[in-house]
This record gives sequence, structure tokens and C-alpha cells, in this order.
Amino acid sequence: MITLKQLHYALAIEKTLHFKKAAEACNVSQSALSTAITELEKQLGVTVFERNNKQVLVTNKGQLILNKAKNVQLELDQLLQIAQSDQQAFSSPMTLGVIPTIGPYLLPKVLPEVRKQYPSFKLKIIEEQSHILVDKVRTGEIDAAILALPYPLAGLMSFEFWQEDFYWVCHKDECPEKIQEISSEELEIDKLMLLKDGHCLKEHALAACRLQIKKQDSDFDSASLHTLIQMVAGKLGTTLVPQMALDQLIYNESELRAIHLNEPGPHRTIALVIRPNYVRTNELTLLKDIFSQQLTDKCSLP
Repeated sequence: MITLKQLHYALAIEKTLHFKKAAEACNVSQSALSTAITELEKQLGVTVFERNNKQVLVTNKGQLILNKAKNVQLELDQLLQIAQSDQQAFSSPMTLGVIPTIGPYLLPKVLPEVRKQYPSFKLKIIEEQSHILVDKVRTGEIDAAILALPYPLAGLMSFEFWQEDFYWVCHKDECPEKIQEISSEELEIDKLMLLKDGHCLKEHALAACRLQIKKQDSDFDSASLHTLIQMVAGKLGTTLVPQMALDQLIYNESELRAIHLNEPGPHRTIALVIRPNYVRTNELTLLKDIFSQQLTDKCSLP
């Protein structure tokens, strides 16, 4: 009979494509894992993994089996969650994903209050780009993800908890004097620096400005808002920053100014994203409310 343990080991191998690393992730010996996989393949009559001394590959039929195994694992996780649903809120661990353009600015504002209200809550945070987190939510690898919308979420649900606009950040020596608002038509596009391709913050900033910018040249290619801010401080250009991040990014930068982007908003929406059949929705609603209140209290405007 095929066991859940065998499926768990097989999925670990698919993730690492390495028997030793998979065994370490599963806290078993490599020989025990190899024996379990050999027995699984014997019971199925299918070679799931091609392996030699240099690499491990998933066969075509093996991939079909592993896809089914993921569904089995997801159903098992949901079964356990249903059994725990009547317990006290946040009595079970939870894993949340967050994108890099939200995590550093949201988490310091909200996690202290979460810890204060639920001191025993075991919360694990992973940081990845949006497309990776969406896949992890779908497969049940994480409970939920914190994303910036709009973003394609086919088959998933979202719970919005914050809306915000962008601010144009410039060096005070290079900003127009005595202005509090700026439109996209007034921006010097040649001096506007945004994150490299692949970050949804760039797409949202471009959409807010109703702009299309060709792939940036080699003068800069940043994956960090902090890096962009330092470049602005060095008078290398200007950038766009979401309201949530203003206090952290320009707090110690007295030579910088943040000017509201006067375009129809909100320019982006922050939401918790889950699977439609996720059974801990009530707990995520509690988190959403905490996040919303803390952001309202702490996101000061320049």
C-alpha cells in the first residue's frame, strides 16, 4: 500500500532534486528515503525519478504522480485544519508569504500588535516574488500570501486591507519649489528610476503614471527600494515610493522630498490571498483587521 510518508519523501525529492538534501529536509537517513522511494516505484510500477551520481530528474509519468501527490497532501492538510478549527484562534502555526516591496515596510508596523494580542502564535514568514507566492498558495505550501493588487489571481481569493498612493521622491536641490502634488505629465521620465523588471511595484507605478517605459539600461538595475533611495540621495535621478514605505525610506534622508503623485488612486491595494477552500479564513480575517488598523495608525504622510 502506498503511504503518505512515501508521498512526502517523493515531494521533497521533487523540490530539491537531490536525495541527500531531501532526506535532510525530512529528518531521515538517505538510505531510509531511498528505500521508501524504491518501494513506491515498485508498487506503482512506474519510475518516478531518474537518478545517477550527478543528477535526479522527474520522469513524465512521475510528474503526473507527483501532481496527484500534491493534491493528496493538500487535502490532508485541510483535513487537519478542519479538526483544529474549533480550537482557540492562532493555536496552530501559520506560514505567510510576502513580497519584498511590502515585507520590510508592513511587518515592523503590524507584527508587534499581532504578538501582543496572540503571544503564543507561531507565525513563519517567507519572502518571494508574487508569482512564486501565488503558486505556493495554490499548492498549499503556504497558508496565505500578502500581495499588491492588481495581480492575476485566477482561482484564488483576496482580502484587501490597505490602499495607498505613490509619492515621487526627489533630492531637494532638484525638486520644483513649494509643490505638494505632481502629475505624471510633470515627471521627467528620463530621470525616473524604478525597480528592475519582475517586480509588481514597477508595474503598478507605471500604471499609476499611465506610462510605458522601455527596459532600463545598464546604468541601474535595482531590486531594492533602499538602493533606489540612496541613488536619489546621490542626485542620480528620482523614484516612486508607496506611502507605506515613506517613513522608513526617507526618515534619515533630510535632503529628500516626497511629493504626492496626483493621479487617480488608489495606486495599489494590499491584500491577503488564499485558496477558496482554506479553512482558517476566520483567523486571517483577524489578521487583516490588525493589519488595517496598524497601517492606519502608523502610516504618517510627509
